[in-house]
Amino acid sequence: MPAREPPMTETPPNVTVEASQGAVHLEVDPSIYPLEAIYGAAYVFIDRCYVFLYRPREGAIRITLSTKAAEPGEAALAALVGEFSNELLSCAWRRQITEENRTLIEAVTSQALAGAMGPPSLDDLADFDFSDEGFEDPLGIAQSWEEKHGRKAPRGGEGGEGQSEGGTP
Repeated sequence: MPAREPPMTETPPNVTVEASQGAVHLEVDPSIYPLEAIYGAAYVFIDRCYVFLYRPREGAIRITLSTKAAEPGEAALAALVGEFSNELLSCAWRRQITEENRTLIEAVTSQALAGAMGPPSLDDLADFDFSDEGFEDPLGIAQSWEEKHGRKAPRGGEGGEGQSEGGTP
């Protein structure tokens, strides 16, 4: 049996480089990198290499990147692992941001789609229930001018129109 070469010191223990076959294997934990992030990173790389996903055991996903070019060399394969790892981290971070802001994204999207549909028709306005409160105002800052300053009573007598508060025209 031939002696095995010692593992490369530049690669982490979950990475295996097979330069003779032009492939590199990377094993990731799906609790750290969700499957959607792995798919996203794999999609970015499908133009440069063949991407194979395999679940060897529960709690691990093995990713094989096999180059489309002939004999890329160990340095090129190690660079490919680095680029894939960076893209994987980026996809996982974007997924987390999306999950944390899902309600905001849905609200903005629905408003944009509603605006793209055009103004409401008269029938839509006739059917709309205007008696509902539009939103909560726990601080009491959303008041109309009349609520805040009170309505001024109409002036008695003729020529009340066009007069200022002092009573002069």
